[in-house]
Amino acid sequence: MSKVLGVMTEDFRLYHDLVAALKARDIPFVSLSFSRKIPENVGVIVTSPAEADRVRRPHVVAAGDIGTAIARAVQVLQGKTRWDEVLVGIDPGAEPGVAVVGDGQVIATYHAPSPEGVAGIVRDALGTFPSERRRVRIGHGDRTNRNRILNALAREGLPTEIVDEAGTTDRTDEPDIDAAIKIAFVPGVRAAPPYDVEPTPGEVREIQRRSRVSSEGGVTISKDLASRVARGEITLDEAIRKQRERD
Repeated sequence: MSKVLGVMTEDFRLYHDLVAALKARDIPFVSLSFSRKIPENVGVIVTSPAEADRVRRPHVVAAGDIGTAIARAVQVLQGKTRWDEVLVGIDPGAEPGVAVVGDGQVIATYHAPSPEGVAGIVRDALGTFPSERRRVRIGHGDRTNRNRILNALAREGLPTEIVDEAGTTDRTDEPDIDAAIKIAFVPGVRAAPPYDVEPTPGEVREIQRRSRVSSEGGVTISKDLASRVARGEITLDEAIRKQRERD
């Protein structure tokens, strides 16, 4: 009997997000209730961390992160406890795209909240999907954010390859995720951090523009503050607050 994934939660928001993500990935699933018997063909159940202890089945995945939870559930259904090779691709940017590929199959994707946030995502993904071999790869573009990511990965002890990302960006609904997937498959050159992080004049001007938009025209931060934002030393909101204090 073919096993399917079950969704069991009384958390409406989590249920909505899980169902939307499963449908987007074309993963078959069944909706379950705590008050009804679980069908025999359910091989793994995804629920909330708070409800996990209520599920009386051996294979339960607590959904902290939606993407990771679904990937782990599929891993259980496939009987996969370890991968031969896991590749991680990173499309550098202010909110980088990250893709995890296990034995040639995309098993998880993420949007990092910042360049520095990539390191934690990669560390957790490599722990979630153990493998015999692993490769972390990042596109060579967007030098400022790329170098911030590489320095953060180095602090986590994660060796990384820099790859030529030419031709990886397409016009899709999620171009950074799709680029990260392509980057994962391209061999690169071993990075040698730490790297200097020096924003370009254009990047500084763009952050100044964003400060005007974010403050609804009330503030334009200085070049110095914009440079600090670009280097990841302070957030844009902190820079706006500092500028207001100066003015």
